[in-house]
Amino acid sequence: MATKNIKREALSILREFHVAGELSTTADIATYKERTPRPSQRFIYMVFSKTPYIATIDNAVEDDIPYLRQAIQSEFGALKGKFIVNPKEHGFKTYGVSHKFKDTYLFEVEPSKVRLDRELAVRYPELSRSTIQKYIKAGYVMVDGTVITKPSVDSSNVAEIALQLPEKETHNDKELPIIYIDDHVVVVNKPVGVLTHSKGAMNDEFTVADFFRRYTTYGLETNRPGVVHRLDRDTSGVIIGARTEEVATLLKKQFANRTVKKQYSAVVEGTPKLHEAVIDLPIARNPSAPSTFRVDAKGKPALTAYTVLLSNGKKSLVELKPKTGRTHQLRVHMQYIGTPISGDRVYGNAKSAPRLCLHAHTLELTLPGSRRKTFTAAVPALFNKVTA
Repeated sequence: MATKNIKREALSILREFHVAGELSTTADIATYKERTPRPSQRFIYMVFSKTPYIATIDNAVEDDIPYLRQAIQSEFGALKGKFIVNPKEHGFKTYGVSHKFKDTYLFEVEPSKVRLDRELAVRYPELSRSTIQKYIKAGYVMVDGTVITKPSVDSSNVAEIALQLPEKETHNDKELPIIYIDDHVVVVNKPVGVLTHSKGAMNDEFTVADFFRRYTTYGLETNRPGVVHRLDRDTSGVIIGARTEEVATLLKKQFANRTVKKQYSAVVEGTPKLHEAVIDLPIARNPSAPSTFRVDAKGKPALTAYTVLLSNGKKSLVELKPKTGRTHQLRVHMQYIGTPISGDRVYGNAKSAPRLCLHAHTLELTLPGSRRKTFTAAVPALFNKVTA
């Protein structure tokens, strides 16, 4: 329901309970998005005259106040307060008011101190706690007119809190090279430096997912529309997007079952001892640097086949065929055998090349209709140049 309609409904409820008068308007109410835990039950959180109220619309409660209190605590946490008595009943106490043929109850929240991020989580239930904390640290939250940048600051559940986000870029003017497109998929040649998808709510840079959004109906409510696999930011090459949910399911199943054939081209430092070999070494997250990975006997199985195509002694052009899809697999494996990928700022020497010399050269999989297709993105000229 639109915010304006929620405010009108909230004001009407407040009038039913004689909390708001006929001269009160929706401008007197700060209302946040309603919650509907199930079809028969709705909550509306509002602040009127600096006092928070929670309206509960539920025809099945039948004035069961202990149940109602438990339901509110389940949705909003351990709030203190009281239910307002039905002002229209005389002779015996009841709490439910029939509002538009639905039993409605009004809970008046007792003011209390609470962490700012927790209070925002109550007022903006559609946002995760981690996202709220990032917004606060970025200076997007004002409490009683003052910008607050610490999520742990004590606030009040009656404070005037404003969340003001900058307008998100649309990126409608940005393009990616399309290798292939039909009614089912879109395949692009991802440039170096472009993320596959946003890493979080604070990211506003152009991603492959932003480009896929124009061509897909799959995952539009997420930050990764169309995405069924990914390439690291510093890796270039072939990446495929699904245009519908059905196709996404088909492609993801192939990646999970390892029936997708991937071939990468890379420039490595030095020359591998063997001209051709399979690296069978498990990989796990590095506990001392959680954003990186390492060869670890306790890790997940990882297989990489490589072939040396060209070498000048100092650098070698190699073909890499991963049989598994572990994060940073190719970079970790090549570093482990003593030939890190050139330009690798994490597992090698960033100054050894102008970029990470890793490129997704071909991708072979099955499209709807049992069509086996191979997509190719030409190897960057730099790769042949540095090994000449």
